[in-house]
Amino acid sequence: MMCPPSGLANMNHGQRVRFLYKAILQLHRALPPDLCELGNKFVREEFRKHIKSAPEFTGPFMVEWSRYAVELSKQVRNLPRALSTNQSVDKPAGIIGADLEESKMNHFSEAQLQQLLALAKAIHCPPSEGQSDTS
Repeated sequence: MMCPPSGLANMNHGQRVRFLYKAILQLHRALPPDLCELGNKFVREEFRKHIKSAPEFTGPFMVEWSRYAVELSKQVRNLPRALSTNQSVDKPAGIIGADLEESKMNHFSEAQLQQLLALAKAIHCPPSEGQSDTS
C-alpha cells in the first residue's frame, strides 16, 4: 500500500478519505481484470454515496474500508503475479476474499442485504456475452 507523504495524523478528513480510496484502487490492480473492474465500480459507488454522510456513519465507514484494504493487501501479497494479468474469476490461483460471518450479517439493513445479494450475483453469475448489464 502506498505511504502518505506527511502521515495520516497530519491529514484532514478529506485527505484521509482520498488516500484510502486511492489505496484501495491501487490494491485492486493486483486482482484479475474482471474482479478489478467489479471492485473499482463498487468502491466508486460506495465512496460516492458516503461523500456527505453524517459523522456517525463516517467513522464506521472508514474503519470497515480500512480493514478491507489491510485484508486485501495481505491477500494480494500472496498471489502469484500471473493471476493479475491473465486469469479470470473462475480459475483463481490464490484465494481472494473472506467468508462473511453470519453475526455481521445479522446487523445489516435490508438495503445492505440487497446490495450484498447484487454483489454476489455480479461475482458468481456474470451476464452472458452479448448481454448488457443495465445496473
